[in-house]
Amino acid sequence: MASPTRTSDAPFGRMLTAMVTPFTESGEVDYEGVQRLAAYLVDEQRNDGLIVSGTTGESPTTTDEEKERILRAVLESVGDRATVVAGAGTNDTRHSVELAKTAERAGAHGLLLVTPYYNKPPQAGLHLHFTAVADATGLPVMLYDIPGRSGVPIETETLIRLAEHPRIVAVKDAKADLFASSQVMAATELAYYSGDDTLNLPWLSVGAAGFASVVGHAVGADLAVMIERHRAGDVAGALAVHRRLLPAVTGIMTRTQGAIMAKASLHLLGQPGGFVRPPLVNATETQVAVLRDDLIASGVKLADA
Repeated sequence: MASPTRTSDAPFGRMLTAMVTPFTESGEVDYEGVQRLAAYLVDEQRNDGLIVSGTTGESPTTTDEEKERILRAVLESVGDRATVVAGAGTNDTRHSVELAKTAERAGAHGLLLVTPYYNKPPQAGLHLHFTAVADATGLPVMLYDIPGRSGVPIETETLIRLAEHPRIVAVKDAKADLFASSQVMAATELAYYSGDDTLNLPWLSVGAAGFASVVGHAVGADLAVMIERHRAGDVAGALAVHRRLLPAVTGIMTRTQGAIMAKASLHLLGQPGGFVRPPLVNATETQVAVLRDDLIASGVKLADA
């Protein structure tokens, strides 16, 4: 299935949200909620792409069978009008290959491959891992560079080598080294996506194609405006959006784990975020109260307002 929002310089669209997975209170996947949330993010929050079964989707706690059903549910809901990227990264290359093949069979438009975590492979191992998974399907690949979670950065030289692979086309960056990434962008055709909502506007300033966001659950439409204004040369207008959204970014991204607060924000918006699975815990009443104030300060209209 062809990506409906792909462009030459933005192979997965521009405004993407790393989507949470709604769970019921008993811990089951709420597949109807998955579909409603996907439609909300695309149709109301102006996402032209979604990432499913990433870290924000609590992929470490979902089974392979659940991942496939989640992906198929999202594709059925919005696959005709948004790029759907399937998380297939693990710290086991063979497992990642199987997840990638399953995602391709299900109709995914692309793959997100996180740096293998915990086992801390050397750079040669990262190159081997990413190319093996990219070789396994015909889907375009977005690498996810997040050393704070994985323990290992993808070094500049490794990224430049990986860019030679015809299907490795993008990077979701949560490494926060804009200079190193600028070097990669200058040396390759890799499209960069901000994977750190605190740095969305700075990423645009150095040439990012767009965002792979968490706060997009609550303010995706505003982030889409930021991208549009910056691309049109209205830097002051983009800066105004950036500053207005500072409280929302603070509330969702800095007070506790992002998936927890993204789901809490969806609850305040009347949308199907659902519960989290252990080892995560749901937001406390105090955290939700502070988040409510943060969202209101950014101009977000809550369901009970």
